Amino acid sequence: MTILLDERIPRTLDSLVREWGGSDHRGMVLEAWLFEDEAARRRAEQVFAASGIHARLRSAYKPLVHAFLEEFDLKGVTRAIVRYPVHEKADRLRFLSEAYPLAALLEGIDTRFEPGETGLTYRVTLEYADESVAEHEVFAPNRLRTNHLDQVDLTPTGWLKVTGRADGGTDLDEPLETEIEQVFHKVMSTIMAHEWPSEEPYAETLAIDVTIPGIERPLDYGDEVMSTREALHEDFYFSIIEFFKHRSGRPPEDRGLQPGQIVPDIRAGEGDAQVRVSLRSFGTPQDPERPEQDIETADAAPSLAQIHRELAALPGETFEGMSREGRPIPGIYRAGSRPAVLVTGGQHANETSAPVGTLRAVRRLLASPDANIAYIPVENPDGYALHGRLCEGSPRHMHHAARYTSLGNDLEYGRAEPVYEIGARNQALALSGAQLHLNFHGYPAHEWTRPFTGYLPRGFELWTIPKGFFLIIRHHPAWAGTARTLVEAVTNGLSAVPGLAEFNRRQIEICSIHSGGTPYEIINDVPCLLTSDERNPTPLTLITEFPDETIYGEAYRFAHTVQMATVIAAEEAFATIMAGVA
Repeated sequence: MTILLDERIPRTLDSLVREWGGSDHRGMVLEAWLFEDEAARRRAEQVFAASGIHARLRSAYKPLVHAFLEEFDLKGVTRAIVRYPVHEKADRLRFLSEAYPLAALLEGIDTRFEPGETGLTYRVTLEYADESVAEHEVFAPNRLRTNHLDQVDLTPTGWLKVTGRADGGTDLDEPLETEIEQVFHKVMSTIMAHEWPSEEPYAETLAIDVTIPGIERPLDYGDEVMSTREALHEDFYFSIIEFFKHRSGRPPEDRGLQPGQIVPDIRAGEGDAQVRVSLRSFGTPQDPERPEQDIETADAAPSLAQIHRELAALPGETFEGMSREGRPIPGIYRAGSRPAVLVTGGQHANETSAPVGTLRAVRRLLASPDANIAYIPVENPDGYALHGRLCEGSPRHMHHAARYTSLGNDLEYGRAEPVYEIGARNQALALSGAQLHLNFHGYPAHEWTRPFTGYLPRGFELWTIPKGFFLIIRHHPAWAGTARTLVEAVTNGLSAVPGLAEFNRRQIEICSIHSGGTPYEIINDVPCLLTSDERNPTPLTLITEFPDETIYGEAYRFAHTVQMATVIAAEEAFATIMAGVA
């Protein structure tokens, strides 16, 4: 193991108390915005109060949502009007998105969002049943910073305001670089300054281990949670990917980069932040232990070993690929009289509902001798194992570090020898000759942010807020009509899934409020995106997207039930369509 950075960074909250909390500052007024949870901020306020200092400590992360939760009197409110700032250096919807999910949290209150002035202040009007009105201003502390791509981002930051100093000192009103910001920028500077090899992969594992205080606050809507540690993981992972792409001269949309495995592991801690960046070797593959479950009623992602045992019990010819770390990628093919269909899950291994949903569906389909199915339940076992390990520390986080393979690429884009993960899919297509690929996926079950590089996840803005169960169909140009017929039949079949239409309507409604509309077609209550694309080897590729990163219990059972129903509906619809063509 090679250590690139190993450092302790003082907790900003503790530093504020040490610097400003003495009795010699009695009578002073202090306001600060920090990346700290409410309990820690309130404890510090009490320490200040004991010295005669009036302190108000607020959240620098999603300050408007925190203001509604912590400061505003909402009893008797009938209408809330939020005028969000529109800053020239940020996306025009940036601060509207940052207000998410207020539209859901204020259910029963007539809530309106309007673009406001330039600057960094939300202006809120609350109207009450007794006809009284309250006006509030909510400061959203941000600063301009040059990022790892030499671009300028408007990023959330800590802030400090001090007035009425007993020593006659100057008032303060300025950015305050908190420990979480320092951790992010120190890590990125370390990685950018390192002398990386000229050839990919640059390392087996680039590990970023951080222990830090922060916010982990569930919200009363769906699976929503405000988490600064999750946000740090996401910003590290995608910023490092972007840096390596930029360094190699690749365009931002490229998914073929193979830098190696990038693993930010952000754990909760108290006191000073601790950060270590290291280069590690893989070692012997080890999979996290998980309890055995009934696949039909599984309430969490099962172990890789159980998935492979369940697959081995199905009829058909077996084949196998191999991952970068040496894990097997088993699949089966069972020929039948119906048109061949390839079913895959776990391409992006942090999307947890696909392996179970597809396994349940393929079991049912193979009960008929006519079904013609090639099937791989988990295409990316290295990522699946990594996701399990990361969930041991932060079970609800989306963990996009487990999205790609241990080479650091999206396996669908693997072309060079050795082919590793994509080799299993190539075998499945060669055996079956399938013209329809059912490629099962998921996406974040709660808001996805990158606060230290501008807040919205660059290149994935469409996915920052859950919008229900989503279908994407990619088709070769000559198959456009078949693609339309297929997606209409599948969504019609899904209308029989109890609760799906209501689930989608609610998420679509809230998403559209906070993202400025619905940039996709809705067919039978399912958002759909149909695109012509000749890149895929099959003329039809149907991709599912369920908000499943990372869910449990009844929500997980619902997710894999919807995935199961989609496989069955698509296989049946495709057989009917192709029979008509013949």
